[in-house]
Amino acid sequence: MFKALFKRGCLAAAIWMALTGAAMAAVDVNTADATALTSVKGIGPATAKNIIDERTKHGPYKSAADLAERVSGVGAKSVARMQEGGLTIGAKAAPAAAAPAGAAAAQRSAKR
Repeated sequence: MFKALFKRGCLAAAIWMALTGAAMAAVDVNTADATALTSVKGIGPATAKNIIDERTKHGPYKSAADLAERVSGVGAKSVARMQEGGLTIGAKAAPAAAAPAGAAAAQRSAKR
C-alpha cells in the first residue's frame, strides 16, 4: 500500500513540475506582445500596454532599472517579481544548434 501511495505521489510531483515549468517560460520584454506579457505573473493588461507603448516610443529596455524607471506604475520590486515570474530583459536568442559533424558526413554520403 505504501508503495502505491509513493508512486502516485511521485507521479503527481512529476506532473506538477512539468506544468509549472511550462508556465515559467521566458518572456522577453523587448519583443513580447501584450498576450505574452500578461502571461507573466504581476503583469496585467494595463501594465502590458504601458510597457509596449513606452518600448514603441523610446526603444528597447536596457536593464531592469531602465524598465522600472520608464514604465509608469512599475518599480524595482515589481520588476524583480516579474523576473522571478519569467520576464527577461534583452534576452538574446539561442544560436541555432549545429548538426554534429558525423550527421553532416552521413547526409553527404547518403546523397551519393
